[in-house]
Amino acid sequence: METYSNLGGIEENVVPLTIFVAVLCFCLVVCHFFRENRWINESITALLIGCVSGIVILLASKGKSSHILRFDEQIFFNYPLPAIIFNAGFQVKKKRFFHNFVTIMLFGVIGVFISSTIITAGSWLLFPKFGFGGLTPRGYLGIGAIFSSTDTVCTLQILHQDETPLLYSLVFGEGVVNDATSVVLFNAIQKIDMNKVDGVGAVRLLGDFLYLFSTSTSLGVAAGLLTAYVFKGVQRRSTIREIALMVLMAYLSYMLAELFKLSGILTVFFAGIFMSHYAWHNITDSSRITTKHVFAMMSYIAEMFIFLYVGMDALDLAKWKMNKLSVWNLFGLYSTVMFLLLLGRAAFVFPLSALSNYMNRSSGSSSINWKYQVIIFWAGLMRGAVSIALAFKQFTYYGVPLDPINATMVTTVVIIVLFTTMVFGALSKPLVNHLVPDATPNSLEHEPSLTLDDLSLPLLSMEESAESNFLRAKQSISMLLERPVHTIHTFWRRFDDRYMRPLFGGPQSSQSTLP
Repeated sequence: METYSNLGGIEENVVPLTIFVAVLCFCLVVCHFFRENRWINESITALLIGCVSGIVILLASKGKSSHILRFDEQIFFNYPLPAIIFNAGFQVKKKRFFHNFVTIMLFGVIGVFISSTIITAGSWLLFPKFGFGGLTPRGYLGIGAIFSSTDTVCTLQILHQDETPLLYSLVFGEGVVNDATSVVLFNAIQKIDMNKVDGVGAVRLLGDFLYLFSTSTSLGVAAGLLTAYVFKGVQRRSTIREIALMVLMAYLSYMLAELFKLSGILTVFFAGIFMSHYAWHNITDSSRITTKHVFAMMSYIAEMFIFLYVGMDALDLAKWKMNKLSVWNLFGLYSTVMFLLLLGRAAFVFPLSALSNYMNRSSGSSSINWKYQVIIFWAGLMRGAVSIALAFKQFTYYGVPLDPINATMVTTVVIIVLFTTMVFGALSKPLVNHLVPDATPNSLEHEPSLTLDDLSLPLLSMEESAESNFLRAKQSISMLLERPVHTIHTFWRRFDDRYMRPLFGGPQSSQSTLP
């Protein structure tokens, strides 16, 4: 009897999973046919199919449920999300990412703090005016982190790396760093003692954030370098073992970070960057091709999964029935959140763009013109998978909200994700085509080239006199003050060529273009 009971339980899980996979396959086919559509992209297609599937399931179950799977935020954080973030780090164009590193960090880190502060303060002041109260201070801080996480997929599907390399690099780089920073900030908020919220508490929050950010990054870098070193030392090659080891090392770094209460997202992101920067050059050609497509496929399926589920969850009647606000108050709540998103985005994109242009004024790098600033602003208005996962983690217990306040917040996040993805996402392609219609490779922007001497000379040399080293150090400091972004990038390239690549793998910058 026990055996038959277990088989029955397995069958109960297999049936809904089979249906969901079938819907996912259908979604991929439909996305293929709409890939060149002016208004509809893959994210919007997945949301629409999810909504239609939710209606069908709702009718078939006679109003009991609109989805066939129960969202478990722990499963999402442990399986699909690492694949998405690792692929982002693995596929990033390292040369442009590091060249624009300071600007990307301004947008992706400082920008998150500015946006989160505005959203938190605005929610605290405006939510009670619509009859919505009862959120704890931790809840308001959590809202700031949840709604600060962006989803730039819609815009990246339109931009081209070769035509607008600077714009693509900034949008892509900010998107992945933004997600990682939002998750780190969210986790730091969960550790705050809300009974001691004061200036000391704010300093402690900043300290926790910096600790999580630095240690998580260090662990990811160590995992990437260790993988590269192992591959460089192995003589007999095996494509299967190389791919397996790379996947497992990436996942091991994520799980170790979670085990030590760090940010697995940040760890796996930098593991992806350093694996592709060093380890990728130490594996066979077949492994290089396979890893690139396998990681992209895993990320793609994970993203389609979450958008399908969001579409289904929008019709979850149980959450809507728990909601105690009137229609007008709900509309006011959603409008307030949208206003805060726009305000928080504008509050850092344009000022930080001006700061970045000022820092790059004498380096010869392309500045961020007003058209690019508008596109960067627009690209960050969409919300996606990370916002959904953080909302479920904050306001549900295994996917089920326990009270009307939590139910209202979950439905609010779902509505915002639906609206921003479908409305702003649909308008992204016309906007980009209008602002940069005639973009051609290398016609809009350029990078300062580094001479062979710049790449080969170390910062200091043991073979030269103390006076020569002193003059070199003085010149380096002068360059750093005059052209900080360009100088940091130049120093890194020198260090990378002289010490890192000979030890961990990869061609010299003077011999090959970085991937």
